Amino acid sequence: MEFSQEVKKATDPIYKKISKIIPEIEWSVHAPYIHKINQLKKEKNAIILAHNYQTPEIYHGVADVAADSLALAIEASKTKADIIVMAGVHFMAETSKLMSPKKKVLLPDMNAGCSLSSSITGKDVRLLKKKHPGVPVVSYVNTSAEVKAETDVCCTSANAVKIVNSLGVKKVIFLPDDYLAKYVASQTDVEIIPWKGICMVHEKFNEKEIFSIREKNPGIKIIAHPECPPDVIKASDFAGSTSGMIKYVEDKQPKKVMMVTECSMSDNIQVENPNVEFIRPCNLCPHMKKITLPKILDCLESETGEIIIDEEMIRKARIPVERMAAIGR
Repeated sequence: MEFSQEVKKATDPIYKKISKIIPEIEWSVHAPYIHKINQLKKEKNAIILAHNYQTPEIYHGVADVAADSLALAIEASKTKADIIVMAGVHFMAETSKLMSPKKKVLLPDMNAGCSLSSSITGKDVRLLKKKHPGVPVVSYVNTSAEVKAETDVCCTSANAVKIVNSLGVKKVIFLPDDYLAKYVASQTDVEIIPWKGICMVHEKFNEKEIFSIREKNPGIKIIAHPECPPDVIKASDFAGSTSGMIKYVEDKQPKKVMMVTECSMSDNIQVENPNVEFIRPCNLCPHMKKITLPKILDCLESETGEIIIDEEMIRKARIPVERMAAIGR
């Protein structure tokens, strides 16, 4: 695609915002796609929802809403667009479909999965419920519609503790992230029955790495996602969801910070916080990185990668997501 004067003029305001993150030579490749995608969105009354882990050219270039899983689910329920394109992974697209079943929901790459979502099935949940009769199931939003259909209430890392405490019970089954379950257990008196799922990105971080970063960067603030191992959270200054980590940086404005999470998030948040120096851990999510501008353009043009869920599954799986959204952060 050609980086014409028309494209340059239309995309210059975006590039000025992210010029410190994306080199000019790269922008000449991205800009024509961004221009065409933004034109198509208007023509088709489409909206692009992007997760915080998307690359800057998607996050700042074409996303109408760029946020965490909870905010994306809420936005999907409110949008008046005819088409929702999910710049994220498969379970996020499914969640959008649950929240807006009458909309056409598209995923630019149907192979964009999630290690957490793939770690558990609906059958696994049914067996757990049989083993622990009467114990409510709290499922992380990072699960399939099939798992959500067996769930009492969903949660995100932003509201997991609040959701668990809201149930007023002594014990819950918490799925599927084992590290998030341990974090929630440390923040509540409710007994947590976990599942042994892990996020392949956050699981890679370790305590030794955190100490090494501190040694090389005196005064640095290290903030971790609760999907990280417990020793990493303990070694950090703050633990919180993606939205919580962003708020920490915005409010505290540390001179130097390391966000212990997916690499692209630091790039995206740097744009809004130019006075903060980010030390970037480079643990990339291979699934999130399957989503690219050319794939977004292709799926928007041809309307391929549509998420199809049968009506009965939507009815069952939507309930715990709606409960999550109602409880909020």
